[in-house]
Amino acid sequence: METVDAVDGYKFADESTSDVRVCFRRTGARGEQPEWFPCHSSVLSNRSKYFADLLGQSDARSGGSNNCIEVQCPRAEYDHYVKLLKFMYLSRDSIEDAITSVKSALGVLRAATSLKSEFVAETCIGYLESASWDEKEEEEILQFAQTLAPEAAAPLLARLQAPSANAVKTVFISAVRFATSMETSAAAFFDDLKTAAQEQIDFMLHDGDDPAIVMMDEDVRSVLREGLTKLLSTLRTGLDLLASEFDKLPEQAEQRIVRSLVDIDWITTVLTKIELMNEFVSGWLEISDHVVSVVQEEKYSSGLWAVKTKLIEVTGKALDAVGYGSVILPSTSRAHLVKTWLPYIRTTKRFLDAKAKDEAFPRMDAGLCQNIESAIVSLILALPSGDQSDILSEWMQKADQFRYPDLTEAFEMWCYRSKTAIRRLNGATDKGCNPISL
Repeated sequence: METVDAVDGYKFADESTSDVRVCFRRTGARGEQPEWFPCHSSVLSNRSKYFADLLGQSDARSGGSNNCIEVQCPRAEYDHYVKLLKFMYLSRDSIEDAITSVKSALGVLRAATSLKSEFVAETCIGYLESASWDEKEEEEILQFAQTLAPEAAAPLLARLQAPSANAVKTVFISAVRFATSMETSAAAFFDDLKTAAQEQIDFMLHDGDDPAIVMMDEDVRSVLREGLTKLLSTLRTGLDLLASEFDKLPEQAEQRIVRSLVDIDWITTVLTKIELMNEFVSGWLEISDHVVSVVQEEKYSSGLWAVKTKLIEVTGKALDAVGYGSVILPSTSRAHLVKTWLPYIRTTKRFLDAKAKDEAFPRMDAGLCQNIESAIVSLILALPSGDQSDILSEWMQKADQFRYPDLTEAFEMWCYRSKTAIRRLNGATDKGCNPISL
């Protein structure tokens, strides 16, 4: 067998100087000829408490010879036990250079732990602590680390332990700043980093099988409010610059607005999870008139369809939040939200339906259309009767032209409530039997 580095003048497998032979007997192996390795008792005793205890006994022997030692080892771990024997003759640096993979280091570590070779075990742990692990290797390391003494396992578990709440908050806030473009950069990878930040924020907030790792406090809420403000401001600025950019590079100008809307759509999901949708709805309502007036300008009548479609998706989030009561607004604000966006939505939807066979035009998801229609109906029914009648009268006047959204349910409920209100009015009297005006 080829020799390797020397320790105290001895080389592994040097028969001319060896005083003991070691054999690893594979459990479950049948008919396999055992291999004996010439070794040195001083090296084995120095590098392994198992061998030191065995060799320290006056009658230490295996296989009938006082200079032969047999060690039982799992068949699958045989190569790792042999490597361990070789590593006992190496310096720490040489062992690290000889380890070729996480799998190899973990295998030798198991053998070193079994044979109480603290020196080799520490070296393997040092290698594993600094190496990159894939998911399968990480599970194996975690499982084995749990069998080690706490002080030995500490370096392996350091990267697997849950970070402090303050550390999580710091990373989360930094991610929000990137995800909402509060950090600006001309670097080519910035958009990729922003997308990655958004994805990981979603993951950190996810509370399905794994608990959310971010604890919401005022610092976190504050930075999310700041991020929302930044995104809404970016959209408004983009719309203000749209006219000049559209004349030069229409596709690029449109994509910039679409990206801004995609970011706003993303943050609505985050705000929903932390119960801050009222911030989005208020901000969206504030810029709604400006947004609608820009995209409906004559020069964009035959363009900006990706923007116009995405606007409906984003507005659908606001309509849903208000229509189903998760965000409470004054009746004037609710009426303004409906009256601003209802004409826009039905006009855009009608045009897209007419272009359904043209693959160049975007599509509105059927589920989204149904959700928006239901939210609008619910929202209308929560308005004062006078606002309801204004909206429904205008809808019926154009029903032959615009079939979406269908407000039949709202109309029927308005008629029923109106008749009921008249009956109540006719029957309402005070203590003096005088009619009461409702």
